[in-house]
Amino acid sequence: MTKIGIYGSAGRMGRVIATIAAEEGAVVAGGVDAGDDPAPLARAADVLVDFSAPAALEANLAAAVAAGTPIVIGTTGLNAANHALIDKASQSIAVLQTGNTSLGVTLLAVLVREAAQRLGAEWDIEIVEMHHRHKVDAPSGTATLLGDAAAAGRGTTLGEVRVDGRAGLTGARTEGTIGFSSLRGGSVVGDHQVVFAGEGERIELGHRGEDRTIFARGALKAALWLAGKPAGRYGMAEVLGI
Repeated sequence: MTKIGIYGSAGRMGRVIATIAAEEGAVVAGGVDAGDDPAPLARAADVLVDFSAPAALEANLAAAVAAGTPIVIGTTGLNAANHALIDKASQSIAVLQTGNTSLGVTLLAVLVREAAQRLGAEWDIEIVEMHHRHKVDAPSGTATLLGDAAAAGRGTTLGEVRVDGRAGLTGARTEGTIGFSSLRGGSVVGDHQVVFAGEGERIELGHRGEDRTIFARGALKAALWLAGKPAGRYGMAEVLGI
């Protein structure tokens, strides 16, 4: 039976993943949190799930590489340096990194990419997301994931077309850009909407997370899928076979 180690086990997602794993009959090898050494757990587990913090990523990846243990990274708020570390680690071990482990969001990203590819640049793309008041990063990792999908559909990168939070006299909208708006409040688990706005018509593709267990179930599915995979960088779409 696959043994799963959890980095960030005391956090919101870490606790839910442990609960879901127990319900599904999976074995939790243990948990690591801030100030703990990640290496022993990496050696004890067959696969790791990381929902800790960007600051912990380098040490967690180093421990996973040293032990030869695959790792699912669901930590959000990652920057270019973090992704460079993931790319390097994926040369030695299997790494699945995603801004959202929900199976529904994974399918939504595929639909967004398809829509962006088929609609012309005259269709404006805006991404609106809302999360609970305690969330510390914005836009969310899911919103960025959806933005990446939209940009890929148009044959570009998000870094080239991204516009965050407009305010003041910004001037007319630049064609081809992808805008982001972030809302925070209450106990919202996660709402995401991608708006394709054309002349006289609008398409809205969205997802609402009503229970945090959807992310835990997706993370568990991803971990079980990743265990035993060869070195490389993977995504949630591959878990669903799309």
